[in-house]
Amino acid sequence: MAEVLCTLALPAPFEEMVRPRASLAVLGRIAPTGELVEWLRSHPVDVLCPQLRDPITAEVLDAGLPRLRCVSLYAVGYNNVDIDAATERHIAVSNTPGVLTDATADCTMALLLAAARRICEGDAAVRAGQFAGWEPGYMLGMELSGALLGVVGFGRIGQAVARRALGFGMRVAYATDVEVTIDDDIRDRVTELPLAELLTTADVISLHVPLTDSTHHLVDEAALRSMRSSTVLINTSRGPVVDEAALVRALREGWIAGAGLDVYENEPRLAPGLSECRNAVLSPHLGSATVATRAAMARLTAQNTLDALEAKVPANCVNPGVWDAGAPPPAV
Repeated sequence: MAEVLCTLALPAPFEEMVRPRASLAVLGRIAPTGELVEWLRSHPVDVLCPQLRDPITAEVLDAGLPRLRCVSLYAVGYNNVDIDAATERHIAVSNTPGVLTDATADCTMALLLAAARRICEGDAAVRAGQFAGWEPGYMLGMELSGALLGVVGFGRIGQAVARRALGFGMRVAYATDVEVTIDDDIRDRVTELPLAELLTTADVISLHVPLTDSTHHLVDEAALRSMRSSTVLINTSRGPVVDEAALVRALREGWIAGAGLDVYENEPRLAPGLSECRNAVLSPHLGSATVATRAAMARLTAQNTLDALEAKVPANCVNPGVWDAGAPPPAV
């Protein structure tokens, strides 16, 4: 019988879909690489379903050979997987795109609103008994109507955020280094700008790029210093897109007005000093954290797993040419 391993238990309907076709084991934790390697060597599996916190290195992939045929990620991003190594070993890698677009866009807007209007800062003041009553100049924030939102990366999620921002009366500009197709309903309402110009002119900057070598520390000290002192930075993409240590200095020293973060450079650890920055809104990677979205992700992960077990390239394969060089692995 086919064997499937999940590092963490996945929500319904994953188990219901997979168990009729395969034996399912759950490690129950994010294990050190050495422990995962030993598990795969002693318990060979056909499909590995890791989390984005699991580094799937060449060593891990080799431990799964010769049986491992697919890494079925419960995530959209796949920067934790050595894709080149997987392809060289004829191991398919799949993800869960599309289904978390709206949930992540909603989370982005929640962070944007909270940071721009200083909601969490105000909440802390009220709870600490520091609110002495309404005053004309107390804890003033940014008005979104008419403000310029700069979206860095304009794929599905970036465009969903733009659509929401337009509903708040914001102006929207975007920067992208890849060719994108812009949805008809917003095409004439958004403007493309070079990244450098967007960073210096936007009132709010929202990051929606994948983590690659070229986007690692895309927002570094120089980028932060180029922003206006009234700018708010939002990141719901991947933590290492921002130089977190530089961001702490920017927040402390007033290079920018505030930040809303759902992801962190060395997650779950924070850069020293970040948690003390009152002008930072910090959420624990909640971008896709709705019941409906996590279930949809589980369904896609299960379908990708079943495709691989049937010797089909998964529908959401990120290295689709993986089996071109030879016949796909036989069905179990």
